[in-house]
Amino acid sequence: MVDNGDFQDYYLRRIGVSTPVPVGAAVFAPDSSNHDAADISVHEGAAAQVYSPACVSSSATPADLQQLRAAALSCTDCALSESRTQVVFGIGSEQPDVLFIGEAPGEQEDKIGEPFVGKAGKLLDQMLAALNWSRDNVYIMNVVKCRPSGNRNPNEKEVEACSRWFDAQWQVLQPKLVCLLGKVAAQRVLGSDASLASLRGRWHEYRGVPVWVTYHPAYLLRSPTQKARAWLDFRVLAERSRAIQGGIEAGG
Repeated sequence: MVDNGDFQDYYLRRIGVSTPVPVGAAVFAPDSSNHDAADISVHEGAAAQVYSPACVSSSATPADLQQLRAAALSCTDCALSESRTQVVFGIGSEQPDVLFIGEAPGEQEDKIGEPFVGKAGKLLDQMLAALNWSRDNVYIMNVVKCRPSGNRNPNEKEVEACSRWFDAQWQVLQPKLVCLLGKVAAQRVLGSDASLASLRGRWHEYRGVPVWVTYHPAYLLRSPTQKARAWLDFRVLAERSRAIQGGIEAGG
């Protein structure tokens, strides 16, 4: 957690937040135009409906992410394999503080083979850095591992086909906290057709793990006025991560 005000201020101004708010204050400011007064506080909601396609059996799951990635590179389970440049599997720690999940690779991700690169990825890296996180202590992946043509949203068949890799990654990572980036990822993982505004600002649960929803970095590039709200989301996420880590350390 960042305590150095100069460090934090530097990164917040890099991402476009002109009026930083201290990390230590557990405050959340949802979009008042999309929430009733009863929805403003951060709370544990009822367990969300789970999008749960057939899981990979444990006997078929490689023991670590390197083996799993190697197996995924040759996947031809859906038509996306015919047009992709390469599989965009995921990156980060095998014991992450937080698991970040987006929707699908874009053009740059398809070329480089790593999730969240280009301008959106740079913004995400800067937001992580403002909380003293990096790709070394979180894990970043997408619901779908291959780029849909034209950067369209993945369809249900493509999500279903890719679910075995998603499930296998989940088994290996055993996340303790998840952040869903954008409406498509949130709807797919939580099995909901609700708007991002209604999913954001309250805790959900997926497979027994706390889940937080925030904006996709690409959206923040198109709507920079929302960066301050995204920073508030990241603060709440960081506070929950710190509480979980503190509980683990106390229990150990």
